Amino acid sequence: MTEENKSTLTTMSRKELRELVRSQLQVLLERGDLQAAKTILVPVQPADIAEAIEGLPETMQVIAFRLLSKDEAIEVYEQLDSSVQQSLCEKFKRQEVIDIVDKMSPDDRARLFEELPAAVVRRLVSQLSPTERQTTALLLGYEAGTAGRIMTPEYISLKEHYTVGQSLERIRSLANVTETIYSLYVTDSDRQLTGILSLRDLVTAQLDQTIGEILNRDLVCVQTDTDQEEVVRIIQRYDFLAIPVVDSEQRLVGIITVDDVLDILQEETTEDIYALSGVQSEGDNYFQASLLTVARRRVIWLLILLLTNSVTGAILKMQQDLLQQVVALSFFIPLLTGTGGNVGAQSSTVVIRGMNTDEIRAMGPLQVIWREGLAGALLGTILGVLATVWATVFIVEGNVSIALSVGISLVAISILASVAGSALPFLFRTLGLDPALMSAPFITTVVDVLGVLIYFNLARLILQL
Repeated sequence: MTEENKSTLTTMSRKELRELVRSQLQVLLERGDLQAAKTILVPVQPADIAEAIEGLPETMQVIAFRLLSKDEAIEVYEQLDSSVQQSLCEKFKRQEVIDIVDKMSPDDRARLFEELPAAVVRRLVSQLSPTERQTTALLLGYEAGTAGRIMTPEYISLKEHYTVGQSLERIRSLANVTETIYSLYVTDSDRQLTGILSLRDLVTAQLDQTIGEILNRDLVCVQTDTDQEEVVRIIQRYDFLAIPVVDSEQRLVGIITVDDVLDILQEETTEDIYALSGVQSEGDNYFQASLLTVARRRVIWLLILLLTNSVTGAILKMQQDLLQQVVALSFFIPLLTGTGGNVGAQSSTVVIRGMNTDEIRAMGPLQVIWREGLAGALLGTILGVLATVWATVFIVEGNVSIALSVGISLVAISILASVAGSALPFLFRTLGLDPALMSAPFITTVVDVLGVLIYFNLARLILQL
C-alpha cells in the first residue's frame, strides 16, 4: 500500500473507511487478486475489518477471513455478528475452527456457543485445551443473562503482602493474557475479594509499599446470579471500567468490563425496541433472517391484535342503530381511537424507559400512575376543547351536542389511555413478564376497544338516544 493511500485512510471518517475497505475488498476478491486484498487490510482496525467482511457476499466472507494472520483472525472473529460467526464455522475445516475458538476470550466464546447448535458446541468443547474447556464449562454453567454468563475469568489478582514492585512485575507477566490491567483485584488465600485498586494507584505508589497499604476496601461487586441489566446500571452509576464478580462465598470468579456492558446495552435495547413494536427478538440479525423467519416473529402479535380489533368491529355492529340515527358520529371514530392509542403508547413508553433506567424507583407505581393520569387529563382537556371547536365549526355545522360528545370522550379516553399505558407495564413486571411486552400495538388495541365503548355511551347520554 502506498504512502498516499495510507494518508487517505487516516483522513477519512470511520464510516467512509469501512465502506471503502468493503468495496475495494470485494472488487479485488472478484478479480482473484488475493495479495492486494490482503495488503489493504493491513492498516485497518479489527472492528472495521469485521464490518467489511459482514458486508461481503457470503461466498467471499471465508476467502477474506483466511487472508488474515492467525492473531488478527481471532480478534476479528470476536467482532463479527453471531450469524456470520456461525456461517464461517460451517465452512471452515475442523482444525481451523478449533484454533480460533480456543484462543477467543472466554466470554466471547461463551456468547458464540449460545448461538451454535448443541451438537456443534459439544464437539468444539471436547477439543478445546483443558484450561479453556474448564473455563468455558464454568461460564456456560451459569444462567443466560446473568453476570456469571457474561464475565471473563481473565483478570489480575494480587495479595496484600505483595509490594508495589512485585505487583508491577506480575502485571507485566500477565498483561498479554488478561482482559484488562487497569482494574486490579486483591484476594486472600481463599480467593475471597478483600480490596480493589487501579493501575493509577499502583504506579503512583512507592515501590516498597505493600498492596495492603494502598488498596481500596470499599468494595462494589456483583454476584454471579445478578441480572445483566443490573450489572449495566451499577457500572454506569459508579463509572467503572470493570466490576468484579463473586460467588456466594465472596470468592472472586471473574470480572465484567465496560466493553461487555456496551454489548449488553445494545442487546437489551434491541430486545426492548422489538418488544415495543410487537416483534419477537431471537438475538440474531433481523435483516439477515429469512422472510419466513421474519414473518414468524411478527405474525403472533399481529394475530392477537387482529382478534382484539375484531372486538371493535363487534361493538360498532352493536351500535348500528345509533350510527343510523346520527351518521356524523362515525366521522370521529378514527380521531378518537388514534388519539387514545397515541396517548397510551406515550405513557407506556416513558414508564418502560423509566423502569429500565431506574428513574422511577423513588416514586412507586401508584405515584407514577397518578402522575400519568393527571397528564392524560390535561392533554385530554386541551385536545378535547380543540376538537369540540373544530367539530362544531367544520364538521357537524353547529350541532354542539355531537361536538361535545367528541370533546368529552376525548378527555375520558386520554385519561384511560394514560392510566392503562402506565399501569400495565407494572402489572406485567409483577407477573414476572418483560414490561416491554406492554408494547405500543397492544396498548393501542386495548384503548381502541374501550375508547369506542366510552364514545358511544357518552354520545347516547348527551344526545339522549
